[in-house]
Amino acid sequence: MPPLMTTSRFTGARGCVSDIATLALRVPLFPVDRVMQLAPLAEARAACPVRIGWAAIFLKAYALVAREMPVLRTWFSGGLFPKLVTVPHSVATLAVNRTDSTGDRLLFARLRKPEAESLPTIQRFIHDCTAEPLERMFKRQLQLEMVPGRLRRTILRWNMNSRSAKRASRIGTFSLSTLAGLGATNRFHPTLCTTSLSYAPLESDGRCMVTIIADHRVLDGAAVARALQWLDQALQTDLVDELTALRAAPPVLVAPPRAAA
Repeated sequence: MPPLMTTSRFTGARGCVSDIATLALRVPLFPVDRVMQLAPLAEARAACPVRIGWAAIFLKAYALVAREMPVLRTWFSGGLFPKLVTVPHSVATLAVNRTDSTGDRLLFARLRKPEAESLPTIQRFIHDCTAEPLERMFKRQLQLEMVPGRLRRTILRWNMNSRSAKRASRIGTFSLSTLAGLGATNRFHPTLCTTSLSYAPLESDGRCMVTIIADHRVLDGAAVARALQWLDQALQTDLVDELTALRAAPPVLVAPPRAAA
């Protein structure tokens, strides 16, 4: 007998992810890696009385680098007269995996000005993204998933090429996607942002491979290498100092920051 087969509906959730991945194929992305020695940071994190995940640490550190490197807050706007558009503050896009009755879902949370937030506040935001109702944390994406595919792709293309400041809140200035918590790495993944950050699981000796995927229309390999160098420095100094300060004076957790509209 022939093998039994089943079919299922191609949902709007999968369609939205598919559209983003397809549009990302038009972006000339390239990865740059750097192996960092993060043992001191890991020790400071382990000693911190407040649980701070690696995603929160990397989000804060990369936002600090982007504050000093405007090109990391810049995107390419195509058309008859292409432009590079730079905004004054970062908007971080965080890839979040959630599971519901249909299975795994990939969702995208956006956080304004992570460089200005404390680590506990960023961690609270990430926790809410993984635990709070989807309708609260991902309202815009759920609305986009309900739109017919052709119109959805038109909306995404328009947002990609927009010169409005709203582009940053709808797409993000940089993104973070990692599978380190599952013992894997996705060093080259599709993104609509100018840069996207990923990191591998920490090795036993404290080494960690960190990758920045970049849009070659906006920046070249040397700039990405410098960003990785400055990220390494920020992790070794600013983030170690903040974690140490939390150990000395555990903070009172405040309400999480609002997601980008």
